[in-house]
Amino acid sequence: MFLKQLSVFIENREGRLEQVLDTLKEENINIISLSLADTSDFGLLRMIVSDGEKGKEALKARGFTAMLNPVLAVKLSHQVGQLQVLLSEICKAGINIEYTYALATGNDDASIVIKTADLEKAAEVLQKTGVELVSAEEL
Repeated sequence: MFLKQLSVFIENREGRLEQVLDTLKEENINIISLSLADTSDFGLLRMIVSDGEKGKEALKARGFTAMLNPVLAVKLSHQVGQLQVLLSEICKAGINIEYTYALATGNDDASIVIKTADLEKAAEVLQKTGVELVSAEEL
């Protein structure tokens, strides 16, 4: 039900993102989706990849701080307001949404990654509303 997200802390300086991407390329790890948030000193790169465990170990071997975190991936139809409806259901259940970003799945639907304070409860709420979750096998 949950996907494993590879999260990497990188210094906010020239070439560090390229080093992360080179490492994944050398290990033949495909990046399915990513999000990069930054501050003046560091960035947080969040990715859904083809082999999270292998990616984490390869990055750690190169001196990066990397970890795997569970996240939900949700399919959305291309209709006005669908994201708001989905997020509203999570909020009504009293679950904090920590972040979200787009997910490339290669199908006609839109998909997003969601990290909440309570993933189990969020998954339960979403499934009750008929929302389809994306499995690792689908990616």
